[in-house]
Order: sequence, then C-alpha cells, then structure tokens
Amino acid sequence: MAESIPLCDLPYHFLLPSGLPPLSSITRYCEPDEVSWFLRHINQSLEEKRKIFLAWNDRSRELFGRIPDADAGELSHIHAECNLTEMERFLFTSSVPALHHNCTHYRDLIASRGVELAFESMDARGRKRPGLPFALISMGSDGRKEQTLITDQDYMIVYGDDGGEEADSYFLEYSNILVDILEESGFKKCIGEIMPSNPIWRGSYAKWRKRLLSVMRYETEDYAKNIMNLIVLSDARYVAGERDIAEKLVSMIKNMERDYFQVLWGMARAATEMKLALGFMKKIWTEGSGEHNGSFNLKLLAWAPLVMNVRIISINQGIPATSTVERIEMLEAEGSFSSTFAKELKEAYHVLTKHRILLQIKVIKGIQKDSHYMNPFELPRDEREKIRHAMLKIEELQKIIHANFNIL
Repeated sequence: MAESIPLCDLPYHFLLPSGLPPLSSITRYCEPDEVSWFLRHINQSLEEKRKIFLAWNDRSRELFGRIPDADAGELSHIHAECNLTEMERFLFTSSVPALHHNCTHYRDLIASRGVELAFESMDARGRKRPGLPFALISMGSDGRKEQTLITDQDYMIVYGDDGGEEADSYFLEYSNILVDILEESGFKKCIGEIMPSNPIWRGSYAKWRKRLLSVMRYETEDYAKNIMNLIVLSDARYVAGERDIAEKLVSMIKNMERDYFQVLWGMARAATEMKLALGFMKKIWTEGSGEHNGSFNLKLLAWAPLVMNVRIISINQGIPATSTVERIEMLEAEGSFSSTFAKELKEAYHVLTKHRILLQIKVIKGIQKDSHYMNPFELPRDEREKIRHAMLKIEELQKIIHANFNIL
C-alpha cells in the first residue's frame, strides 16, 4: 500500500479556514482592556479546540495501530470507530480534503488487512498459494481517494499469468472469501457487483488485457454496460499486494482509453448528456411531487456530472491523477483550464461534496433515510446560491467537452 501521512497528524492550524479577516478589523474600535480580554478569550477558545483535535488524533493513531493484528470482527469495530471520529472531525472543521484523506487512509489499511486474512483462510483450508504476483485495486470514490462516511466495495484483483486453471480456481475461492471478510469489516457489498467475486472484476493480467481489448473493439454485446465499466476502471488505484502488477494494469487501462478514441468519445457523450438540477431561468430544479417533493438528487444531478466530466477531459489529456481536485489542478497546469475556471470547479466540488457528507451524517444520525436527496430551500440563501453556481460551472464544463469532442 502506498505510504501516506494521515491528515489527522498535521497541525491543527492546517485545517483553519482561509480568508479570515485581519485582527485589526475586529479590534480597531476596542478599548485597551477590551483588546486584552478579546485576545485572551480567542486564545482560550483555540486552546480548547486544539485539545479536542489532538484527542481525535490520538484516538485515530490508536485505532490504526490495532489494524495489523485484527480479525474481521475487530476490523468492523475499528472501522465504525474511525467513521465516528471522522464524522465528529468533519462537523468540527467542515474540511472535505481532511475527511477524504483520512477515510481513504484507514480503509486502505483495513482492506490490506482483509487481503492478508483471506490468504490465511486459504492456507487454513490447505490451498497452496499459486506463487504469482497479486494485487487488490480500488475504483470509484476509493480509487479517486475520495472516500466519505458511507462506503461499499469497489474492488478488483489482478494476478500474474502462467498459473492456468489452478490459479483461476484458487483466486475464485480467494475472492469470495475476501469479499465476505470485507463485508464483515464494514464494507457493504456493491449493489452493482463491482467486486472480485464477480468474474468480470477478477483475472490474470493476460485475461484483463483480452477483456479490455474486446470492449475497446466493440466485440461485446452489452456496449452501454461495458462503457460504464470502463468509466469505473478510469479511477483504478493500487491498494494492496504487489504494486508493479497493479500499476502495469492501471497504465494499460489508461493507454487503451486514449488509444481507442471511439470509446472515449462514447464516454464523453455520456458525460455531456448527464442532467443537472437546473430548471427554468437556471434556477435549482426540484421534484414537484412524490416522496422527494421539493428535493433533488444531489449525487445524480450535480456531484456525479462534475466528477464524470472532469474524468473525461483528464483521460483525453493524459492526466495521471485520479482525485477530482488533483485532476482539475493538473488540467490548469497544462493549460486546459484557466486559473479562474479551475478555482471555480474546485469550489464547486467542495461545495457539493460538503453537502453530500452532511446528507450522510443525517442518515447516520437517523434524521433521514436517503443520503442523496436534499431540499435546497432548507438551506440559507447564500448556500443555495453556491450550489446553483456550482451546477452552472458543471454545465459550462459539459459545453467545453461537447465542443472538443464534436458531439452533435
């Protein structure tokens, strides 16, 4: 697994909001005693918050330290405690990058331990290990290092060639065990079956190459489903096992997506056709009746189109990053985006993701059942305007991709 410093280990001031007003704008009308009182009060308040933050850091490190020796049951408890800590930290800081970083970090640790437990289970069953390179690769939000408080399994495995049917049989059984261990550890099974227990998401390197080529060359029947699978694969990232074979497969995926332009064009068309929750006069659109009357699907009609369209232009430009924000920054650096547009897209991502996380917290706390639908009119007017502005920027991005790919 790639080494990474948990954001919880960074100093507290790293997470303080930027753009705070200068002290003089607050104290310029104060009497001397009032200035002294004010500074003392601020210092006391910050010290109290710093202690809270340091306590979370200590708790996170203690939980992380227990993972290497934990069984699946203990991993489930650790996972739940980590999630709770990150929820409390997010409500304290509102930091989307901090939550992404920490959730991705400890889930990588837990998944890596799950890989070891699955091998130990196979050993206990008397199954001899094939002696081939093996890697666990994540996709989706985990592949983008954008994990949040609610997660499921989005994993695939690749192993070395020349193992024949014996290796295929071994990793079939291994994958089923791994998926069950991960489920017990707190990773829900993917409703879309994006798990190595599904043969589509498991195979030797040679089989993966053959499978991908058949999709790129339109040799498979369910084209729409295969396009969606390629979109998912676009966020592939090494998690555990042997890094070389994982990165070799990830590199092959990215190269094929660029080399077979008709496939990338199909992905671009799907991205530009994603609907946004914008209605008449570019106002926020909400459902007019039914269970979600007055609300809209924040994930489907705002957040997902942003992630998808940034992904498409990144693939086309050969951007190696998987994180949405990193992709935007690299697209700015190589000239695809102006600094202003890149800043607006990053702000759009943070605004939409913040509200996705807040919806998840409502579900966790039992306030509502659905983690995707939000009523924008329950928000302050300025916050609602930020969401609307975010969708306008996504619409602008869709138009750019539409023009660049000559989509009629």
